Amino acid sequence: MNMKLNNILNRADALETRLCVLLNSTSRRNYVRLFFRAISRLGNGLFWYSLTLYLAYVHALEGIYEGLHILLTAFVGVLIYKYLKIKLVRERPFVSNTIIQQAAPAMDRYSFPSGHSLHAFSFSIMFTYYLPEIAPVVWSFTFLVSLSRVILGLHYPTDVLAGALIGSTLALFSLLVFAP
Repeated sequence: MNMKLNNILNRADALETRLCVLLNSTSRRNYVRLFFRAISRLGNGLFWYSLTLYLAYVHALEGIYEGLHILLTAFVGVLIYKYLKIKLVRERPFVSNTIIQQAAPAMDRYSFPSGHSLHAFSFSIMFTYYLPEIAPVVWSFTFLVSLSRVILGLHYPTDVLAGALIGSTLALFSLLVFAP
């Protein structure tokens, strides 16, 4: 790698670390930590699975197909992010930087990409397609879930961005191929 590119990457890494430290420092306030822990926990699946049941309720038999489509897409997302985490082995911010505090339990060891963000973006795109009337709710929740991962010291911003890009690509491809 040439010196100029190396310098650019080092500056980008330093900037990302500073942003991570800044956002994580807000978790020292108890109400911030508890709020984002709750958001993150809901983002583990409960919020999304509840919406899948709601979809089946609202759209009846068609909603069951739509829900299965969303859940199968989510399953593919799990396979993708688990594979990438094993191959790319990026340590979590609280492991790499002692200033960053772990404000919630990590679900696995590695950081890249953010599975929460991958699924939040994937689910949001698909729910926006099948239930456009709830788009403001799902996109607001997706923003909070993604933000929670950095605030809680579990991910770097680029982990969240990569998860968002992968989840968005997966959902759009799935809708293109399998949506009615």
